[in-house]
Amino acid sequence: MTDGTDGPADQTPAQRSPLRRWLAGGAVATLATVVGLSLALRSGAAPACAAPAPPGVAPPAVGALLAPPAAGTLHKGKATFYDSKGAGGNCSYPAAPADRRYVALGPAEYADGAACGGYLDVTGPKGTVRVMVMDQCPECAPGHIDLSQEAFARIADPVQGIVNVSYRLVVDPPLSGPLTFRIKEGASQWWFAVLVANHGNPLRSVEVRQGSSGQWRSAARESYNYWLIDSGAGPGPYQIRVTDTRGHRVTATGIRMAPGQVQRSSVRMYGGGSSGSVTSTGTPSARPKPSASASTRASARPTPSVAVTVDATASVAPTAADALAQAPLAEPSPRCG
Repeated sequence: MTDGTDGPADQTPAQRSPLRRWLAGGAVATLATVVGLSLALRSGAAPACAAPAPPGVAPPAVGALLAPPAAGTLHKGKATFYDSKGAGGNCSYPAAPADRRYVALGPAEYADGAACGGYLDVTGPKGTVRVMVMDQCPECAPGHIDLSQEAFARIADPVQGIVNVSYRLVVDPPLSGPLTFRIKEGASQWWFAVLVANHGNPLRSVEVRQGSSGQWRSAARESYNYWLIDSGAGPGPYQIRVTDTRGHRVTATGIRMAPGQVQRSSVRMYGGGSSGSVTSTGTPSARPKPSASASTRASARPTPSVAVTVDATASVAPTAADALAQAPLAEPSPRCG
């Protein structure tokens, strides 16, 4: 949903993004927009990522509420489809789900990453499919969701391209495994960033402390789904306390400063699992990865449509030495439109 490419050369015009078709036919309007932005920059104003909406694409409402789909609420709208080519989308997951059933939401429902990792049950003409929120669809209006090709094929004939659907947020979906933690490339004792996965419900908060007796520090969620502490959290190992939107809270211990590695705990967000070790996979990289996914859109023209707390602790043995990386580079912003 946030790729910087124009897609395969063999795509038909009907498969290409409506925004691209609009840009191809609106050179004059585009030139005017560029001139306007240039003047704004010269005057010191900070331009927003906005341009006149193309035909058939509703612009975001001014002051629109950014919030994931509400639990217990049935939403109705439209669905199209695309292919992430195996990438993990704007939620920064290392890869798409193994079953390749995922969804991208428009900016209002993506809510700056607050929807990441949650699940939707989507019902179309042929049935219902469960998908994980993995990506953002910049041009999708509220009520328009963009499914993976595999998910779309389970609810409708792909030849249709766009269909009416209903969808709702899944509460406490079955978990595929314990929580995983991935410290971002470029992190160090002076700049901390972690990606939490396998949590089932969307997350409400992530807190970190050095060792087992330090002060808990709240991390801030970025739009690309990493949780940041700009001033760092120390050299590690860490305890990380995770709370979801349903009030479930768990704590994992012994998370190491190992940028680029996926550390798998034995603690589940809910449903049991209170002890075990953490294993690491992956090789640290020298530079942060961009937040934008390498996805290629293949969707039809978008049409806008109208607490219980569980505590658990996972214990792990820290390594003898914690890897420290260089100071972080700036994280790129998601592509506009």
